[in-house]
Amino acid sequence: MRTVIFDLDGTLANTSGDLIAAANICLRDLGVGEMLDLETDQGVAMKAIKPLLRLGLDRAEFTYDESALHEYYDATLKAYGENISNHTYFYPGALDAIENLKSDGYAVGICTNKPIGLAESMLRSFGLQNTFNSMIGAGSLAVKKPDPEAFIQTVKRANGNLAKSVLIGDTVTDLETARGAGIPSVLVTFGPDGHGVAGLNPDALLDHYDDLGVLVARLIG
Repeated sequence: MRTVIFDLDGTLANTSGDLIAAANICLRDLGVGEMLDLETDQGVAMKAIKPLLRLGLDRAEFTYDESALHEYYDATLKAYGENISNHTYFYPGALDAIENLKSDGYAVGICTNKPIGLAESMLRSFGLQNTFNSMIGAGSLAVKKPDPEAFIQTVKRANGNLAKSVLIGDTVTDLETARGAGIPSVLVTFGPDGHGVAGLNPDALLDHYDDLGVLVARLIG
């Protein structure tokens, strides 16, 4: 079966608001206040939690070491898990595009480096737990992206055909994953890096989910 696999954060959904809010809870508990902005710090939030925490702590001129940062990371993950969909939204057209792909006979899956429990919780919060044929996240396997095995297993669990599959993502990690698996990569231009992803030379760029069906048909039939 032809298969379309998506990254999650920054590709299907903008999760930055809830990540920033969770980091602010941790910072507030440390007594430094809410140092992160829901709008201007989105780009950092969509990359990783630890850089986000470093940004807030450095702004507050708070002294910390790496072992303490690991504790703050765990506290932020806990806060995020408890408030996972207050600010998160799916990009315009994303959910309609997925349903259209399924109607056209494609299998769809998610391959994310988000901890699998959090990814499952997020989908449940939107009532999407049965939308995808498969999902692999951090903790599902011994490896994660950019190791191509994460993508390969996502395709297999969707009963897909690797030779007729494509990865939709937003970062160099997704690009390297696709190249390692020997399949086409599509990078979205509405993620945290915007049109800057064009410099990575993916097989295609996606400016809006309304264009996904035609693009996928061109790449894998």
